[in-house]
Amino acid sequence: MTYQPSPWQQALAQGFNDIESLCKHLQITPDSLTLPADYKNFPLRVPRGFVDCMEVGNPHDPLLRQVLPIADELREYPGYSHDPVGDLAAVAAPGVIQKYHGRVLLIMTGACAIHCRYCFRRNFPYSELQLSSQKIQQAIAYISADPTISEVILSGGDPLLLNDAKLGDLLQQLAGIEHLKRLRIHSRLPVVLPARVTPTLLTHLTAIGKQVVLVIHANHPNELSEQVGIACAGLKQHGITLLNQSVLLQGVNDDAETLVKLSEQLFALGILPYYLHLLDKASGVGHFEVVEERALEFVQHLQQTLPGYLVPKLVREQAGAAYKMPVFRW
Repeated sequence: MTYQPSPWQQALAQGFNDIESLCKHLQITPDSLTLPADYKNFPLRVPRGFVDCMEVGNPHDPLLRQVLPIADELREYPGYSHDPVGDLAAVAAPGVIQKYHGRVLLIMTGACAIHCRYCFRRNFPYSELQLSSQKIQQAIAYISADPTISEVILSGGDPLLLNDAKLGDLLQQLAGIEHLKRLRIHSRLPVVLPARVTPTLLTHLTAIGKQVVLVIHANHPNELSEQVGIACAGLKQHGITLLNQSVLLQGVNDDAETLVKLSEQLFALGILPYYLHLLDKASGVGHFEVVEERALEFVQHLQQTLPGYLVPKLVREQAGAAYKMPVFRW
């Protein structure tokens, strides 16, 4: 039988992967942009559905800024490194990162549907550390042997890029570990490729008999299209808890009213604002940094404007720390 990709896989394959085509689609002249001489080490990749949420003719569109390679990525910034959050020091077993008590993170794949230019793992050695088919059994054995582990986090890359067969098999193996209480999935796909939320995926997520938390990643209210709302409604209807984490990014969402609108629109879709991250200092992303004092001003505005449950926690991740560090004024 000839292999037929699913609709979401077809949508993934039809995304943009070169600057010229993207700029032509958005009616932007590449000559007007400050583009890098070479961006092939972290190439452009963005689904068409996400591009459709961008403003045609606007080279400063906040969604475009998240995906368009620019020359600033080649600048060196003090304090920035290839491993800004200490992932490599926390590798506990093949494909397993354990930083915090009671939970482990599995590096399922190095692939993403979208290449976010601020990615903190843009320099991560996925070829060495992602879970291959051979390594999954070692990871399962590691989790099974430690009864203090109550939560497994699927990450990457994006774990929902695994096909249904591979994902379903892994979920069933995790379901058999009695001391696990929760499964958490960190994925950008419900936002950038909502077609991935299929009936088969929902069946896999609800068949494991564990609480499932899906942490999506939206940075700007314009990302929350009608299709995103439909995908999230399906997840909610199947009892999956939805949280959102954002990264505070210069030129994207460094504006108090934008953050207010984001929280309101997330909650309208049944998604609770969870974290607002200060930028992880990965090499190549320094031009996105928003200084802490401005971040605190934004959070104060959110607190004065919104009910407390719509104010995400402002945090930074610090290598070697026992938890994400809250950022607040004393």
